[in-house]
Amino acid sequence: MSIPPKPDAPATRAEKAEAAAIRRRWVSLAEVVSVAGVAIAALGLWLTWSDRRSEQTEKQAQSITQNRVAARYAIKASAVRNGDLVLDKDERHPLGDLTVTFPAALGVGEQISPTQTISRSWYERALLKATDGGADSETGKLPVLLTVQYWNDDKLHTTSGLYDIVWQTKGRPLLGRELKIEALRLRSPSATKAALEKAWSVEQPVR
Repeated sequence: MSIPPKPDAPATRAEKAEAAAIRRRWVSLAEVVSVAGVAIAALGLWLTWSDRRSEQTEKQAQSITQNRVAARYAIKASAVRNGDLVLDKDERHPLGDLTVTFPAALGVGEQISPTQTISRSWYERALLKATDGGADSETGKLPVLLTVQYWNDDKLHTTSGLYDIVWQTKGRPLLGRELKIEALRLRSPSATKAALEKAWSVEQPVR
């Protein structure tokens, strides 16, 4: 007579179920760790790419700024002994013609100088006449529009601005007043004739 097999004890079934649950948890945890690893790696790659891109963008912006600065010519001039103003040279920018526009009321026509020189003889008589009637010794400013041609990397550029010719007069016995030129100073980057006339109306002495 055969003996029928004994059914599994309840404790054994519970153990099997618990073991299966543990295996499922380990599988789920491994999947989470794997996905997290992929996400971290992807984040690291993105951060590295983003940093490099940001660095490249910054370098490009710096390069563009440096090139723009290098491409500019700033108008500056020095007064020489005879009262003329000669534009300062720039080793990076060969200079072309200088155009000088005076206030209309002064009665001096537009002047062009291929030697980048603002000659005192252009406006001396007109300025002394316009400022006559006051003290012999005076100091003032004559606004002018300046436009300079210059070269940069084989390309011709122009730069303009409203400038003041700083002058001084002194009396001389029997010879009238003497005009001396002190300096050239930037008044405004607004290079328009309207700005020039407005500046002259402010600087012209009232007699």
